[in-house]
Amino acid sequence: MQSKRVAYYGLFASLAILMGYVEMLIPMPLLVPGMKLGLANVIIVIVLYFMDGKAAFFISFVRVLLSGLLFAGFAGLLYSLAGAILSFGIMALLKKTNQFSIIGVSIAGGVFHNIGQIIVATMVVENLKLLYYFPFLLFFGVATGTVIGIVAKMSLGYLNRRL
Repeated sequence: MQSKRVAYYGLFASLAILMGYVEMLIPMPLLVPGMKLGLANVIIVIVLYFMDGKAAFFISFVRVLLSGLLFAGFAGLLYSLAGAILSFGIMALLKKTNQFSIIGVSIAGGVFHNIGQIIVATMVVENLKLLYYFPFLLFFGVATGTVIGIVAKMSLGYLNRRL
C-alpha cells in the first residue's frame, strides 16, 4: 500500500507541475498583472479529496517550489508560495468542516490565493494602491475557483469509479 501512495505522490506532483507549465503557455489578456487561471490547483483540490490534507500540502509545496525555480524565478516563487499557503490553509479548513461542497472549497481557495498574492505584492512594492486590483482579483478568484471545482469534482468521480 505504501508504494501505491508514493506513486500517487509522484503522479499528482508531476501533473501539478505540468499544469503550471501549460498555464504559462496560454496567452492571457491581462486585466490584472500576473493573473492566471490556476490550472495546477485542479490537481491540489483533487489530492485534497482523493488522498488527504497532508498529501495535498506536500504536493502543493513541491509544485510551487519546482515551478518557481524552473519557470518563474524568485519573485514568482514568493508570490506563488504566499498564495498557495493561504489557499491551501482555507481549503483544508473548509473541507474539514464538511459544510462546503468541493466547488465551494475551490472557490475559497481561488479567492484566498489572490489575497495571499496581493498581500505580498503590496509589501514588496510598498504601495497600498495595489489593493485597487482586489475587486478584479476577487471576481476572477470566484470564476476560476468555480471552474476548477467543477473539473476537480468531475475528475474525482472518474477516479473513484476507476480505482
